[in-house]
Amino acid sequence: MPRKEPGFAERLQTAAKAKQALLEKMRASAAPGDALSAKRQAQIEAQKAREARAAERKAADRLNAERIRAERDAKEAEKARAAAEEKARKEAEKAAKARAAAELEAAQKATRDAKYAARKARQK
Repeated sequence: MPRKEPGFAERLQTAAKAKQALLEKMRASAAPGDALSAKRQAQIEAQKAREARAAERKAADRLNAERIRAERDAKEAEKARAAAEEKARKEAEKAAKARAAAELEAAQKATRDAKYAARKARQK
C-alpha cells in the first residue's frame, strides 16, 4: 500500500526541522571566535528579532481590531436601545392621544345627551 502524500503542515514541519539541523551543523562547524560565524549569528539574531516584532505587531493589530469591533457593537446596541425607547415613547403618545380622543368624544356625547334631554323636557 503506497504511503499517502505529506500534507502542507507536515511539509512545513519537515522544512523547519531541516533548517534547524542545518543551523546546528553550521554552529558546530564554525569556530566560536570566527568573524564569519559571528556575522551569521548576528544575522540569525536579527531575523529572530524581526520575527518577534512582526508577531507583536500582529498581536497589537488583532487587539486593535477586537477593540474596534467591541466599540462598534456597543454603538449598535446603543442605537437599538434608543430606537426601542423611541418606539415605546411613540406608542405611549399614540395611546394617550387615543385615550384623550375617547374622553373628548364621551364628554361631547354626554353634552349632546344632556341638551337632548333638556329639549325633550321643555317640550313636555
